[in-house]
Amino acid sequence: MSAKSIQGPGGKKPASAATNLIAGGGAGMMEALVCHPLDTIKVRMQLSRRARAPGAPKRGFLKTGSEIVKRETPLGLYKGLGAVLTGIVPKMAIRFTSYEWYKQLLADKDGMVSGKSTFLAGLSAGVTEAVAVVTPMEVVKIRLQAQHHSMADPLDIPKYRNAAHALYTVVKEEGVGALYRGVSLTALRQGSNQAVNFTAYAQFREWLQEWQGTTDLPGYQTMFIGLVSGAMGPLSNAPIDTIKTRLQKTPAEPGQTAMGRIVAISSDMWKQEGSRSFYKGITPRIMRVAPGQAVTFTVYEYLKKVLEKGREMIPGGQYEE
Repeated sequence: MSAKSIQGPGGKKPASAATNLIAGGGAGMMEALVCHPLDTIKVRMQLSRRARAPGAPKRGFLKTGSEIVKRETPLGLYKGLGAVLTGIVPKMAIRFTSYEWYKQLLADKDGMVSGKSTFLAGLSAGVTEAVAVVTPMEVVKIRLQAQHHSMADPLDIPKYRNAAHALYTVVKEEGVGALYRGVSLTALRQGSNQAVNFTAYAQFREWLQEWQGTTDLPGYQTMFIGLVSGAMGPLSNAPIDTIKTRLQKTPAEPGQTAMGRIVAISSDMWKQEGSRSFYKGITPRIMRVAPGQAVTFTVYEYLKKVLEKGREMIPGGQYEE
């Protein structure tokens, strides 16, 4: 893999922090609105324990989704969306801004970034977003998604009414530390996701640019390479995500350490449900993450281009952060 310059196309200055914040945040919001139902189905599949019942029929992606719609209305697929929208704008803003910052930090004296440095920058960006935003957001989201109540029945009152109420209830009943339950697994998942994602995306983008002899790729190509690179992360870390989901769904047992809970959950899954349980929800997760990355990179590249064009039009050619 060849080294790439931290400079933008044509030797321009790299995108400003403000551009990464705005473009990343806008891309994240669009991704959440398009893909959240797939995430709800993924969480329900990961929390399902049907494999414990002998002869229980398999419940796949479509069956799980149709049951949610039938029992809880189509709005049931958007449970936890408030928590995601609250967190996804800062999450994406932090992801792209920190990725560019880590890339510049890891660049050599000539401003070139190797494939290894791209991988490390993606890994670091994923860990940063996991600690800063993703873990608390996912604890709240998973608590909301795990509730099997119908949103059409006003008498069916759930424990957590919305994202703000879930946040308040979790902190009140379990303490602030509960919001960081599973932070090590989340950091491992986000780090490996973004390391694979950014490395694959950068490489595919470079190949297409060289093949076509251009620095600007059309939107459909950005979407395609985002889709392919986005599918690689979930395939590499599915067991981490499944264990993390179960860890964040339930309150901690008194006197049990985080590592003790992770070992207990893993052991229980292995004994009771077999090795396949670690890959529960992999279909909707790929269907959620891959299109999500396609939307994210496409919207991000588009907004970045628009914002950078505006920055270039500043009188006197000034560079503003």
